[in-house]
Amino acid sequence: MSATASSPTASSATGQPLVSQQGGPAALFCLLAVGLLLGLTANLVKLAVGAGWQPLPLLFWSTALAGLVLLLAAMATGQRPGFSARHLAYYLICGFLSIAAPNAIGFSAVRHVGAAFVALSLAFPPLLTYLLALPLGLERFRLTRAIGVVAGLGGALLLALSKAGEPSAPLFWIALTLASPLFIAGGNIYRTLHWPEGATPLSLAPGMLLGGALLLAPFSFASGDLLPATEGAVYFLPAQVFVFSATYALYFILQKLAGPVYLSQIGTVGALAGAAIATFALGEAPVPMIVPAAIAILAGVVLVNRRRR
Repeated sequence: MSATASSPTASSATGQPLVSQQGGPAALFCLLAVGLLLGLTANLVKLAVGAGWQPLPLLFWSTALAGLVLLLAAMATGQRPGFSARHLAYYLICGFLSIAAPNAIGFSAVRHVGAAFVALSLAFPPLLTYLLALPLGLERFRLTRAIGVVAGLGGALLLALSKAGEPSAPLFWIALTLASPLFIAGGNIYRTLHWPEGATPLSLAPGMLLGGALLLAPFSFASGDLLPATEGAVYFLPAQVFVFSATYALYFILQKLAGPVYLSQIGTVGALAGAAIATFALGEAPVPMIVPAAIAILAGVVLVNRRRR
């Protein structure tokens, strides 16, 4: 199937929109809210790890408890999650692509590359989502969007090279952090293509979180130190559970409203918000070449999401 991003009729066999449509005020609110929460996460994790949490146990407990919170909310509102084989597979695959893999990278990398750099990596999923949507027939090739992809990836390269040029730069963590958006973009596409028929956003969000927690459990237990050594660090957990619960409840609502390409723009908001918080609130040194890189990335996102009249 082939469709443009503005097609109001493009849908999967389940009736879920395959491509971005006009979002409207509700979608814009969700976009800004989820983006801000994502930007906050990178900084909250840095503080929690600095206070004594190990990255993977913090991620495991945050994901598992947020999943339980949303499960209770879904049951209370009559939006019972499905438990068929198809639903369970959906939860596990979404949990891996959208929760376990990218968050494990981000939580682990933040103490090596900083919260600002982790947050800035969130700017790339809009471009990668578009690239993945093309061969799947979810988007048609357009020169404007192709230029946008080149500009955005150029900004990513500039960011990576400037960060790698620092003395004693952690090259492994830089490369791994910049690879994590591939998982996010893949999750954006997968959720749209395989959205279970008749499922509501709130009925799917708990399964994705709990599926991610299940995949993270063996690595978290193997890492030891399931709880932080310092008592004060425990208080970061409820804050992260709240952020995850709100983020992924709105995450599915936004995808239902506007599709994967529009959804992927949460990364741009998260990148700018996270970098600003890290620089001005946590006192991190600005990422080298952040201004030209951010201009290139933003130009790429604008061009990729520019609509024909």
